[in-house]
Amino acid sequence: MDPTALIQLRKFLVPEIVYGVGALNLAGRHASNFGATKVLIVSDNGVIDAGWTAKVEESLRESGIPYGVYSGVTENPKDHEVMAGAKLYQQENCDLILAVGGGSPMDCAKGIGIVVGNNRHILKFEGVDEVSRPGPPLIFIPTTAGSSADVSQFAIITDTDRRVKIAIISKMVVPDIALVDPQTTTTMPKPLTAATGMDALCHSFEAYVSSASSAITDMAALRSVQLIVDNLAGAYAHPTDMVCRDNMMMASLMAGLAFSNASLGLVHAMAHSLGGEKNLAHGECNAVLLEAVVHFNFHAAADKYTALAAAMGVHTDGQPPDAVARDLVDRLVGLRRQVGITQRLKDMGVTPGEISQLAENAAKDPCLATNPRVASVEQIASIYEKIYH
Repeated sequence: MDPTALIQLRKFLVPEIVYGVGALNLAGRHASNFGATKVLIVSDNGVIDAGWTAKVEESLRESGIPYGVYSGVTENPKDHEVMAGAKLYQQENCDLILAVGGGSPMDCAKGIGIVVGNNRHILKFEGVDEVSRPGPPLIFIPTTAGSSADVSQFAIITDTDRRVKIAIISKMVVPDIALVDPQTTTTMPKPLTAATGMDALCHSFEAYVSSASSAITDMAALRSVQLIVDNLAGAYAHPTDMVCRDNMMMASLMAGLAFSNASLGLVHAMAHSLGGEKNLAHGECNAVLLEAVVHFNFHAAADKYTALAAAMGVHTDGQPPDAVARDLVDRLVGLRRQVGITQRLKDMGVTPGEISQLAENAAKDPCLATNPRVASVEQIASIYEKIYH
């Protein structure tokens, strides 16, 4: 066999990244480097109340750059919110988008950039590589340690008519610059710390076992898992502990680099369906789904899940696969409960009659393409049923 046949082609997309305490204050300098004449800041009320948006505004003023603020973003950003933001961008004659916030403002900002760059409704871009033209420059400042939208080629937008989340996957939505300042995460409420931390863990798990993984994504994913296991509970219990916050932000960054380039899997396909239908927090959806999907997938990627188990501190040497699978699931359940995520689908407002539609929607999600095991609609429905009570 030709040895080059064993080396699969892979691409790796990444923005310019500035990491460390104080990165937030560089917003004006980098906007100026792009030659921006007016910036649209995309944020939300929680981030504004925490004071982080004001610091970005101050940085822009110091650089002499005018700006407008769009804060009409809610959890799980909606199609109409994206369109309203795009309208404001055009009305204000902006030429750069600066997002400050968690996954929702950042995904909304990506959507706004797509719309103004391509002059079409945001829902026309669902799928992989459907964005033909680049939008304006994007500078992203994450304030949560989990979504990794600041470094990824994913944008997740809620289609309010169909009540599903659509995935837009394109290099056109990779931000130009990510200003990653771990200090911004110290104001996160404890439930948000838990949900975003578990989201980052899901990113790393799914990227590592993805059929599109590579040596680079594997390295980032495994290290991310180790950091999360060692620091999530501490960040949850002690919100101002900068060691834990720094490590969790770095874990989120690494997870983002991994999943942006290796894609995701069944957990996210099911979480997108669940969150879109019930307007639930994405990280919580991932958290309650992860262990059931690991159980379903395990034997299709046993070696990789064994490596993940070892990264989580599970004893794997000499253990049969079934024992490793059991102990890994137990470890995941323990971590989830340690950070206060104990709800099941019934507690999240799901009714038994909704499960079949949830499964059908999940089966159409592009994230399913790189799951290590093929999952039918019936199998997906069975997983939902197992975590109902």
